[in-house]
Amino acid sequence: MADYQKDIHQQLRDLLDREHADYRVVEHEPQGRTEMIAKIRGNRIEQSIKSIVVQVRLSRKENIYCLANVPGDCRIDFEGIRNHFGADSVAFASREKAQELTGCVIGAIPPFSFNEQLQVLADPLIRENEEVVFNAGRLDRSIFMKMEDYIRTAKPQLVSIAPPRDR
Repeated sequence: MADYQKDIHQQLRDLLDREHADYRVVEHEPQGRTEMIAKIRGNRIEQSIKSIVVQVRLSRKENIYCLANVPGDCRIDFEGIRNHFGADSVAFASREKAQELTGCVIGAIPPFSFNEQLQVLADPLIRENEEVVFNAGRLDRSIFMKMEDYIRTAKPQLVSIAPPRDR
């Protein structure tokens, strides 16, 4: 899987360079858990983008897969995704399927898709941060970037897929 990780990491950096995104790469000890990596990187957890592959069952015979991106302090609201697509059900994709679609180990998945079979969704709550941070295709690399550049380069569908925060 190591070659695959480097490939996604490099594809991501190539995309950001091509798009003239304002970003920086940070090397750190390998970690994929959002709470742990935020402490290691020294960022606020809500600045993190948590990326999870979900299976959307549109009907008995038709499935699609989405990369659901929410702030690091949020969970994914399956009901929000189900309502967005008018789907029968939504569930976490299997570990194997998630790794196949993203080319990354779980925990290293960036909030970008390099696979046409994987749609990118992002909760509008990520826009609360001027700068976002995420694992960059590897467990030992993260990228900090301007939120506007993330939206511009990843081109996610902005959909309410995180439950509202208690304020």
